[in-house]
Amino acid sequence: MSTFSELVQARRSANNFIEGVNIPQNELEEMFSLARLAPSTYNLQHAHYKVVADKDLKEKVREAAYGQYKIHTASVVIIVLGDKNAYLKAPEIYSGLKLLGALSEDDFDRTIESINSAYSGNDAFQREEAIRNASLSAMQFMLIAKDKGWDTCPMSVPEAAVKELLGLPDNLIPVMMITIGKDNKHKIRPRGYRKPVNEFVEFF
Repeated sequence: MSTFSELVQARRSANNFIEGVNIPQNELEEMFSLARLAPSTYNLQHAHYKVVADKDLKEKVREAAYGQYKIHTASVVIIVLGDKNAYLKAPEIYSGLKLLGALSEDDFDRTIESINSAYSGNDAFQREEAIRNASLSAMQFMLIAKDKGWDTCPMSVPEAAVKELLGLPDNLIPVMMITIGKDNKHKIRPRGYRKPVNEFVEFF
């Protein structure tokens, strides 16, 4: 296992993968088991994932995403989704803490009330939170994948086409796609320019 600094420096967005490499489902499940520990507002765990391994469906996703070759060569394509209705699961999520005595009945009620007050009837906030928290989860997943020896590339997602292809309900927002597999290292480009810290950080 690399140190975290080495891992961050080693992670690159793969533009082409070695075709035909299979990722066992149990490995993906292990990575998602770690990704679920990513932070989320009120611990609502807004992120959902759809793993597209079926070749025909993957090619339909590729067609919708401007025919990008990396989708074809990736082992699987992962659709990252954010749930606008995540707040509705708050009672279920917090009930365990109440049962353990970590939350009193009053604290439980106040927490649920606070969550509902922030989210209920506020569609713009629900959408922003779905995207923000799913993105946090997706970044954690990509670092986990790299630690496990897999390469990834985050990509914009053709929202309308993916919703139709996967039959997604209105509450699930496609946030991004992640292609994953083994990078074709013969085609790796030098890392692009990165701004020095003083160009994007201000201290007050």
